[in-house]
Amino acid sequence: MTKVEAIKKVLEDNGGIATWNIIYNQIEKYYPGIKSSNEWEVGIRGVLYREIKRNKIFKKVGLSLYALLDYKEEKIEDLKQDKIRMHSHIEGVCIEIGNFLKLKTYTSDPTARYNNIALSEISTLSSIPDFTYKEIVDKAKRIDVLWFNDKGYRFPKKAIEVVDSISTLEPSLKRIFQLVEFNLSFYILCNNEHMKKVDKELNAEPYKRIKDRFIVRDYDYILNIYKNPFNNLNDDFLQF
Repeated sequence: MTKVEAIKKVLEDNGGIATWNIIYNQIEKYYPGIKSSNEWEVGIRGVLYREIKRNKIFKKVGLSLYALLDYKEEKIEDLKQDKIRMHSHIEGVCIEIGNFLKLKTYTSDPTARYNNIALSEISTLSSIPDFTYKEIVDKAKRIDVLWFNDKGYRFPKKAIEVVDSISTLEPSLKRIFQLVEFNLSFYILCNNEHMKKVDKELNAEPYKRIKDRFIVRDYDYILNIYKNPFNNLNDDFLQF
């Protein structure tokens, strides 16, 4: 079996789509000698990139997922009709962007699905670092998505909550508020229809005193950044 055939089998085993880690961890099953070279991971990437350029077997999906050419990606129009699926999709988008920025990424929803991939497969941290008092860490680990610096002691750089309904707004704000003493920005991502309600809550205590720390954006905003982060490097969401 060739490397191309082995990669194809791994993708087929995973519903037609996979991350690099999935490919690395499972390809040996189909290509037993793959790890004989010290540069075996580079070799796999080279093969996959070459085949993507040929546009015959594989394609890149998003920022860090790879799929078979006939894999059907989720349509945003369909996802917007399902709050749960849209919630996990936005979480996945935020994790991918964090990875793109070379940050460490964490999610409180590791079993949620994004393009049929568990969020645990794309986030780079399986648990939250003990960066402060246990009481604060215990609450912070329930935040939808957190970005941490990659080098040195790990501290949160961005806290992101996806608010898919107004009933989840207050718990989201309370979780983020636990990090008020740390130097990071707070993002609330929601449907456009909820933005006025979010703004109203932020103008009430205890949030109004730090309202400038909160940035509220709708789903389309983050999806547009995700489509081409290279063209949006100056956007505040990509700053940390």
